[in-house]
Amino acid sequence: MQALISVSDKSNLEEFARALVEMGYTIISTGGTYRYLAEHGIDAIRVKDITGFPEILNGRVKTLHPYIHGGILANTEEDLSGLGIEPIDMVVVNLYPFEKFVNASEDEMIENIDIGGVALLRAAAKNYRRVIVVSSPAQYEEVITLLKNGKMNLEKRREYALRAFALTASYDSMIYNAFWRRFYDTLPDTLLISAPLSERLRYGENPHQRGAFYSSSIPFVQHHGKKLSFNNLYDMDSAYALVMEFDEPAAAVIKHANPCGAAIGNTLSEAFSRAWEGDPMSAYGSIVAFNRVVDEATAALMKGKYIEVVVAPGYSDDALKILKKKKNIRIIEMKSLANEMYEVRQLEFGYLLQERNTKKLYEVEVVSRREPTESELRDMIFGWNVVKHVKSNAIVFAKDGMVIGVGAGQMSRVDSVIMASMKAGSRAKGAVMASDAFFPFRDAIDKAYESGITAVIQPGGSKRDSEVIEAINEHDMAMVFTGYRVFRH
Repeated sequence: MQALISVSDKSNLEEFARALVEMGYTIISTGGTYRYLAEHGIDAIRVKDITGFPEILNGRVKTLHPYIHGGILANTEEDLSGLGIEPIDMVVVNLYPFEKFVNASEDEMIENIDIGGVALLRAAAKNYRRVIVVSSPAQYEEVITLLKNGKMNLEKRREYALRAFALTASYDSMIYNAFWRRFYDTLPDTLLISAPLSERLRYGENPHQRGAFYSSSIPFVQHHGKKLSFNNLYDMDSAYALVMEFDEPAAAVIKHANPCGAAIGNTLSEAFSRAWEGDPMSAYGSIVAFNRVVDEATAALMKGKYIEVVVAPGYSDDALKILKKKKNIRIIEMKSLANEMYEVRQLEFGYLLQERNTKKLYEVEVVSRREPTESELRDMIFGWNVVKHVKSNAIVFAKDGMVIGVGAGQMSRVDSVIMASMKAGSRAKGAVMASDAFFPFRDAIDKAYESGITAVIQPGGSKRDSEVIEAINEHDMAMVFTGYRVFRH
């Protein structure tokens, strides 16, 4: 039996190779891997001694030879009759770490694109009925155990083959995406997504749907609580994205991917208290997010409140002690964000790709007769940063850096205003209103005025802007245009 080993990552290689030799495998190897095995006293045959051809182009071409690929791709020994080629029964390969060079020079990127390794993996995976393909050091222990126990059956061979195909597909996707982002300032010609399975979830959005979480890297640590669900993960994403809009201490309370409360404060505990009071009824069973390390005072405020998940960049020791007393709360520490340039949505008949909505509001145009006061303008900017995270048609009522009413996902904008007004109640007096898109009619402005709203921030751009502005001036309200909308469907 012959095993070809050519690896960039030599983790646990010595133990694995030694076990193969003990089971009667002859090892064939290439440059760096051959030297590593020799240094550790493991006999191997150099590829060039089989092919009769030296490695060329500084090692770029080593295994691309009929004596190697014929030995891998042959189905039977009879296929090789008279060719002088011996069958290869196992291929152990991992690839140049291209991911470490995505920010390097173009020459370094090119130099670290693996060619031979990918060809070996694909050849072995194609012939999995006869050849075992090992594409990761994480598989070494299981492979040895299965071989020793005589359980390397067809099902396991097929599984390893599919993992190898996934690796080569992911590798090519990474190369394509890295080069595209480096040299082209447009959306890619081809959408290539690759993310390994992180966890199979209990179910998807509903119990009758299967669900799973995929991620190229896990950006968070779970300190406590049950496993995260499909909906938990979706809401966490919405919650954390919202609070990270702010430089001040901020908290958000999320239900079904929409904020029912959000606030900023001088302290994190103040921000949380005000965010929860935005809509305490809807806050039951929510996801809560913070943009600061959660301290003892903030954790103490969560006592007696039913919170599914709390997510933050960190927790003090005292805060963790308090929160862990809540049996079912999931405590998530967000280590980093992937900072992906694009977001993808799947349709029944294809995919939609767009740049992430990272545009910041730096200036506004006052279009009303009355200038907004300093506090109104501050609340309008706060409301604008929140409304971009609310499902369209989106309306947010805000006052003193706190959300007091939200209208989300309505089919008409005036209905969203009515909903936000209902949530805000008497608190709407002296508050401001943020809208994610323009007002097609003045009716929403009239409803807002009746509720007590004094100032409005919106994109502008309606053919009836003049009518809307006329309504604003009639009510002695202030209005500013941002010049761009923030739909979120």
